[in-house]
Amino acid sequence: MADSRISTLRLILIPSVITLAVTLLRMVGELEGWSKTFFSPAPGGGAAVVGIVWLVPIFGIYFALKLAGAGERPASSGRAIVLALVGFLLLATGFVLLNFVLGFHFRYLLLMWLLAVVGAALQFFAWPVLARVLLAYGYAARIPVAVVMYIATQNVWESHYNAIVVPESRMGVLEQYVLFGLIPQLVWWICFTIVVGALIGSVAVAFARRGKAAVQAES
Repeated sequence: MADSRISTLRLILIPSVITLAVTLLRMVGELEGWSKTFFSPAPGGGAAVVGIVWLVPIFGIYFALKLAGAGERPASSGRAIVLALVGFLLLATGFVLLNFVLGFHFRYLLLMWLLAVVGAALQFFAWPVLARVLLAYGYAARIPVAVVMYIATQNVWESHYNAIVVPESRMGVLEQYVLFGLIPQLVWWICFTIVVGALIGSVAVAFARRGKAAVQAES
């Protein structure tokens, strides 16, 4: 167990440092009013070029290939890909239902989180070692974001890090930050990291294995 924890920490260390650097760069870029293409302050991030969400598939591939190279492969690549696809479908369904079908309501927010958690949990049955690494990386990536969001919300920054605050709500700013900032970062985005990282990583390993088999067949 101790060796496993040390390996996980070593595996996620550099990716976590890179992710933190991107988070801080994004924060500075938004506060300084840099290009909105790269540092959009729009709610949700506006699909800005600079953002840690784009690192998830990259590090998903990195973690998967590293683990596979160390002999920590899934029992079945096909099963891992299928369960990752199911997890992604659950994740996407919850997001679409909340934002485009049912409307933004607390009970639908809970539904979105529940579907995300179920989707992420499936990955622990498909490729548990990768799922654990992605879980650890997810928290290393998202805890700093949650801290930045708290500061941004309290100081009313013009930034996508500013959590949704409804002035006429009965909840105070702190309560709204917890509901719309802290919980999404430490629940939904962690699930996103696990599911997307597992999906892209599993596909990458399957292709790498197939390519290696083809080379061996030719030789």
